[in-house]
Amino acid sequence: QAQLVESGGGSVLAGGSLRLSCAASGYSFSRACMGWFRQVPGKEREGVAGIDSDGRSRYADSAKGRFTISKDTKNTLYLQMNSLKPEDTAMYYCAARFYGSYCYSPRVRTTDYNYWGQGTQVTVSS
Repeated sequence: QAQLVESGGGSVLAGGSLRLSCAASGYSFSRACMGWFRQVPGKEREGVAGIDSDGRSRYADSAKGRFTISKDTKNTLYLQMNSLKPEDTAMYYCAARFYGSYCYSPRVRTTDYNYWGQGTQVTVSS
């Protein structure tokens, strides 16, 4: 069974940085599409960034130029977040899905994923 565990959230001042990590286990996630999402209470979960098997990435407009998604060879996904704004405050979730033996294109829609972590809270204050 696939398991995703996020870490690295916390409270920072606007303009600061955080790096989120997602430890994946149960499968070799190099074959999977993986992504980061966020959600605030009362709103729908939204895509932040996605990465495919070759490391190609896609970002939501709100994340472009500030956030960087990456992964290593040890089944860990990262989200480097710089120049944080109060509107980035949310619970951040890691997600994954296997599309056969390879992920050919990064995806940022919630419907593209079926494995989810429990989330890590990010709070940005002004």
